[in-house]
Amino acid sequence: MGTRLFFNVFLVLVSAVCHAQGFRFESGRQKIVVPFQHINNLVIIPVEVNGVMLNFLLDSGVDETILFSLDEREVSFDNLEKVRFRGLGSAEPIEGLRSGGNTLAFDGFKDADHDIYIVLDQDLNFSGSIGIPVNGVIGYNLFRNFPVEISYASKKITIYRDAERQKKKWKKQYTRVPISIELSKPYAMSSVTIGNHPFEAKLLIDVGNSDALWLFAERSEDVRIPQRNFVDYLGRGFSGEIHGRRARITEFRLGGYDFRYPIAAFPDTLSTRNIQMVRDRIGSIGGEILRRFSVVLDYAGGAMYLKKSGFFDDPFQYNMSGLDIQHAGMTWVKETVESAQPTNLHDVNGDKIPNTFTFRFELKPVYSISNVREGSPAYESGVRPGDVIRTLNNRSGYRYTLQQINNLLKSEEGREIKLAVERNGQEKIFVFTLKSML
Repeated sequence: MGTRLFFNVFLVLVSAVCHAQGFRFESGRQKIVVPFQHINNLVIIPVEVNGVMLNFLLDSGVDETILFSLDEREVSFDNLEKVRFRGLGSAEPIEGLRSGGNTLAFDGFKDADHDIYIVLDQDLNFSGSIGIPVNGVIGYNLFRNFPVEISYASKKITIYRDAERQKKKWKKQYTRVPISIELSKPYAMSSVTIGNHPFEAKLLIDVGNSDALWLFAERSEDVRIPQRNFVDYLGRGFSGEIHGRRARITEFRLGGYDFRYPIAAFPDTLSTRNIQMVRDRIGSIGGEILRRFSVVLDYAGGAMYLKKSGFFDDPFQYNMSGLDIQHAGMTWVKETVESAQPTNLHDVNGDKIPNTFTFRFELKPVYSISNVREGSPAYESGVRPGDVIRTLNNRSGYRYTLQQINNLLKSEEGREIKLAVERNGQEKIFVFTLKSML
């Protein structure tokens, strides 16, 4: 599934005009390094908001900072006013709040006058689909003043104070790709080939989209959905669920780098009707492409720099099971553990008696089925939304991370999956085989 939160903001009640200064380095700091969690091709970074540490999705596809979950943490906000949000999805706009004058900080890097848009709506909280708490999304405000390097291999972002000092290194070791910043978002020209038809494509550089590519068929006659495709759930936006089709295209080229047969998503027109698009844009470049590089986004310099990583030659895969799985809370699990205290006891033969065993209770994750693609192997076997996973291939579900489950479900065609679930208080067992539809 591709995670997507794309929106435009319309103020309903305006009480003040904000002149935010943006992030600034503390005296003497030339760069800051922030570790991140890399889950499902997404970058999750820790951000201190008004003194409270939260997790934010890093997303070059949004122009404002949005908060949609607090996970029972208390954060103070002032200067509130009503706003409306409209974006990807087929539903109507939703209401939220805008808060001015907030302090967002990393170690040595701070913005003391930051606008935050607040939408505390559980339906928009995609923590469950990622498997860890995610409180919001941050985009343009982090990128706009300083170059940001995203190293997917080392799971670190680096923000540089002086771009000129770094450009010598980037010019030698990286490939420069010109970008334009329009409506606070970065765009690059690329080459797409569908079938035997190559064409130039202006695409949004979208760090917050987990798919390889999104292409909008209604935006260009060149975008023709390949005959071999399937209908899929692509994610959720501020205005509802996003549906479309997936298919392999022949080729994608960016900055001289060539990718053969990547998987592209084609959102339907109902899901994209609310997007305010720049002229000539026909799609997005997402994390499944970007993770194959170290990526530098230099908004002020009008450039993106790319350096191949060890992930560059990874195959383009997708979830062949048809299942979308979400984190559905925690449960207490009793486990047997060996006592850490050694024993000096011996049996009648003089052999030492092994350590004793005790029980302990630990909180473990619960996973449930949020969506099942019709016609998929899992659907045909009988798995349905709402089923709670008990075991996966004879291993307790709580022993997996959500990332490990997703990796398993897109691992290889022909792999057998045995799934035990709980449905209405009863256990049901389903067996299916991963099968490619592309």
